[in-house]
Amino acid sequence: MPSTVVHLAVGATVAAALLGDEFDRRSVAVVLAATALPDVDTFAGLYLQGTHRALLHTLVLPGLGVVALAYDTRFRAVSRLHARWGARGIRVAWVALAALLLGGILPDLMTNGVNAFYPLYDRFLTVDGELLLSNQRGVVQTFIDLSADPERTTANTHYWTGVDPTRGKEPENVERIFPVVRSGFQLLVILLGAFTLGARSLEERQR
Repeated sequence: MPSTVVHLAVGATVAAALLGDEFDRRSVAVVLAATALPDVDTFAGLYLQGTHRALLHTLVLPGLGVVALAYDTRFRAVSRLHARWGARGIRVAWVALAALLLGGILPDLMTNGVNAFYPLYDRFLTVDGELLLSNQRGVVQTFIDLSADPERTTANTHYWTGVDPTRGKEPENVERIFPVVRSGFQLLVILLGAFTLGARSLEERQR
């Protein structure tokens, strides 16, 4: 599973790419906080069994954010967000929502899965597979194959973490593992995020 460091690396790339003139330490901090938000449900899983990768990993969360932000900025006579933080606040809010989705939720959806529409629909889904072109089989894709995915719900699914290694009460000698990097590709993502954010920060200082 991607560690929080991997998620933050993706969020850093989103921040560097999309913040534009609003790029500074505060705006980056807001974007990275939004990126890390879904992992907070790790602690919720200690009290509500099965809600890790469900409570805050649901696509309903950024969906509601988009609706609320669009309503405030497009349909209200006076935007509360603009009235308090101006155009900067609106830009940072949209980028934070993008980072929540792209950096906070999608990496887990594509690695072991998330409860994508919780609480509207209680089932863990995974987007993982391959797309290839074959001279004999034509276009082959394995991303969409619900028949291969068992009925995984909050009632029977547990994702281990260092905070909550097993479902229910753990033995006193349980090993707690906190992943940082679990593959060469994850290391590449971390290096890309660090490089992109660092390069953008250096560029801003030289202005």
